[in-house]
Amino acid sequence: MSLLKIAADLFISQLGSRGTSLNLETVVGALQQLLPTQSGDLDLAALVGKFTGQGGDLAALATSWLGNSTNKSLDISQLIAALGQDKVDSFAGKVGVDTTTAASGLAGILPDLINRNSDGGALLGGLAGSAAKSILGKFF
Repeated sequence: MSLLKIAADLFISQLGSRGTSLNLETVVGALQQLLPTQSGDLDLAALVGKFTGQGGDLAALATSWLGNSTNKSLDISQLIAALGQDKVDSFAGKVGVDTTTAASGLAGILPDLINRNSDGGALLGGLAGSAAKSILGKFF
């Protein structure tokens, strides 16, 4: 299963009863437009880069998701700062929920998605892991 489909499934589950009417393929398509992709699938290194590139608290959040310690939570305002208000609004409209619900759902899944695909401070997988190390190396 692709990372985009996993993310879409997690998003729908995160919304609980509000997510039961959502279509998986619609959410996949909306995520594909919201989040960075490479070769048609989610590019985790570029996604981490959206947070680390902001510096400060957002970089520290991303570092906690990559490491083996407890993940720091992501709030709606931090998510919007990293991804952009217009993009989050557009995502919400495409999946058929309000912006707050969409942002809350995304904030709930992204830390776990990154954490499950990383170990010891680096993303799993050859090129993705190398890219993450390169990105994070600039901040430490």
